Amino acid sequence: MNYAQIVGWGYAVPSRVMTNLELEKMVDTTDEWIRSRTGIVERRIAGPKETTSSLGIRAAQHALQVADLSPSKLDLVIVATTSPDYPMPSSAAIVQDGIGATKAGAFDLNAACSGFVYALSVGSGLIASGQYENILIVGADTLSRWVDWTDRATCVLFGDGAGAFVLQKTDSPTGLRSCVLGSDGSGVNALLVPAGGTKSPISLEQIQNRQNFIKMKGPEVYRFAVNVMVQAARQALSAAEMSVDDIDLFIPHQANIRIIQSAMKALKIPPEKVFTNVQHYGNTSAASIPIALCEAIAEGRVHQGSHLALVGFGAGLSWGAAVLHWGVSTTSVPETWWKSMVRNVQTQEEALRLFALKAHRRLELAGLDAFRRLSNGHDA
Repeated sequence: MNYAQIVGWGYAVPSRVMTNLELEKMVDTTDEWIRSRTGIVERRIAGPKETTSSLGIRAAQHALQVADLSPSKLDLVIVATTSPDYPMPSSAAIVQDGIGATKAGAFDLNAACSGFVYALSVGSGLIASGQYENILIVGADTLSRWVDWTDRATCVLFGDGAGAFVLQKTDSPTGLRSCVLGSDGSGVNALLVPAGGTKSPISLEQIQNRQNFIKMKGPEVYRFAVNVMVQAARQALSAAEMSVDDIDLFIPHQANIRIIQSAMKALKIPPEKVFTNVQHYGNTSAASIPIALCEAIAEGRVHQGSHLALVGFGAGLSWGAAVLHWGVSTTSVPETWWKSMVRNVQTQEEALRLFALKAHRRLELAGLDAFRRLSNGHDA
């Protein structure tokens, strides 16, 4: 039987830090108000040249280095995002090109803040089916681009970032033990960006009415989040035939510390078994859980044999919960000089291959254009 084992991980966040004190100068709010209602102290904001895909590329490169895997060995790239670089093409295609995964397919997956759990489920299923051996899953968002910086109800909540994991086929029974995915489309208006899609394309009127920014019904989302986190976690544990006591670490979506605390209290999970970093990053949407998992690994809270529970919720309204059995060592091994040299050579080879492909494509287009001009000349 095939299993999907996590063998590489990495994350990336912008260097720009926006504190609550800075927000005090922008909207009618205070540091104390934000901390007491959300637990957020600061968040990372993408710079002018940073995008969802550029953050995803950085995170993916870290994950591939940990996995000691050449990007040419990847079969598929899945990017969970709700804030792609463009309406089309996919951000996954840009990430695939950026890391040199020349043999991989690529697509985006949009389940908002639940996206990473969805991507983990899809990637694990494709490996379990025997279709693929190595899959990169990325959770990345730059929701600061969609934040209305005059709306204190939403602008204090969101930040930017990306997290990436490499899934690899193994016959060892590790990886995903269970997964629960859900959606309630009747709640679509509770959290959305009204304009920018095919229903309401961007127009001057939409921009003037600030419909191109995130709109949220806070109390409604709060109630939904607490209830669905509890429900989804219980269902995932039941499907894995495990109890709360069997889980070594719970990693919830980092949206609001009060939501996390309320849900964990209902599940009777002690605080020491819950990982939180919402105070540093705010809500990074699909990047939230993977960034938290990477930091938990770095802090020594995940070990070979650990059982983890991941729980997310988001726009849609969507939710997802997964139970993982961690199968590899998380001890950092210094990279030897020769491995570093080999990796650099492989990176350069992939860069040359991509350059050659792009050059070939340009030559083909130039040749086609010349042929058309010649044909038009003969017709005249």
